[in-house]
Amino acid sequence: MNADDELILKMAKEVVIKFIELGRVSPTNFEATFRAVFWAIKNTLVDSRASALSGDLLESTGDA
Repeated sequence: MNADDELILKMAKEVVIKFIELGRVSPTNFEATFRAVFWAIKNTLVDSRASALSGDLLESTGDA
């Protein structure tokens, strides 16, 4: 597991804990909710890094 995945797991845990405190998550829907939160955070991180990388690539080639 890389450092990013560990950070994403911690963030997802905090979000799901808040949902539990608010009564939005129960034991029956915990797994689905945790997976949804984890992948939403991971996809957001990957998308933001991909756009930053493509912007850097364009700048380095002079196309920006």
